[in-house]
Amino acid sequence: MNQPLQPSSLLVYTYADTVGDGLVKLPFLADLRARFPAARITWCAGVGTTSYAGPLAALAETYLDEVIGEAGIGLGAGELFRFSRPLPGRRFDVVIDTQRAFIRALCLRRVNHGCFISGTGNFRFSDRRPAPGTPRPVHLIDYLSGLLDLVAPRPELNARPPVPVPENFRLYAERALPQGKAYIGFAPGAGDPQKIWPLEGFIAVARAEAVKGRVPVFFIGPQEEQWVERIRAAVPEALFPERDGGSPKGPIFAIALAQRLAAAVANDSGAGHMLAAGGAPLVSLFSKHDPAKYAPRAKRLVIVDSKSFGGTDPALIPVAAVGEALNRLLAG
Repeated sequence: MNQPLQPSSLLVYTYADTVGDGLVKLPFLADLRARFPAARITWCAGVGTTSYAGPLAALAETYLDEVIGEAGIGLGAGELFRFSRPLPGRRFDVVIDTQRAFIRALCLRRVNHGCFISGTGNFRFSDRRPAPGTPRPVHLIDYLSGLLDLVAPRPELNARPPVPVPENFRLYAERALPQGKAYIGFAPGAGDPQKIWPLEGFIAVARAEAVKGRVPVFFIGPQEEQWVERIRAAVPEALFPERDGGSPKGPIFAIALAQRLAAAVANDSGAGHMLAAGGAPLVSLFSKHDPAKYAPRAKRLVIVDSKSFGGTDPALIPVAAVGEALNRLLAG
């Protein structure tokens, strides 16, 4: 059995992090900091950039002490023959490898360390391994938390606190969505068009919520700009706070807004992970992908999967099924 460690320094390695990757991994960052509250935690993107040094930096600084992008670790097998170690002059009590490519794991293992944790090759290069027979988690966050289990036990958490957002974003969100009303979020877009439930479905659910006295709040990305006037015409009560003059833009503001929602509906998308990160109870619409692997880690979550209705086309999802799921969330 692995004895718990109390590292004073940790290096967490990833290949690269897009904004979508960073949003998905926010629960892992919270878990990381909860387990090692006194440690100096360094996040390292070995080859590409990381959103934790870019659009999500203000969120990441709550959990991370240092962020390194494009560190030049894992570029290729030639690194294995270099005389100097990666990140020269530095040593970490624990190095955690979050990716699973063999060469990158071997390159990372050359960083000066006390304990190396990696699931690559069924933990072939790792100093610690799960007990025999331990099932491999399906969801990415469960897999990453399993790596941390090899270092320290999970903290007792009664509830997952919302992601802390900077004060200025919180104030903008309060102005956009003042107290006294029930706000329902709708994120009708997705980077992959094959994962988009028809806009008519979102409009139908939003209109039903407006009739009940709730306020629809739409989260519209750059790819969905052409939908705005159509939504305004069909749902005149709808708000578009990200489009208001003077309001900030980007994922941090969306997360701040999500903290003020009674519930939300989103496709399997980055926007869905933003709403979940803000703590909004979420109806998540799945189609081509497996929710067991990709579902957002929302405080309360209801999955509506097109595969339950005959296939991977999101248009198969009935409006009534989404409305019922939303009612379940709102009923607590």
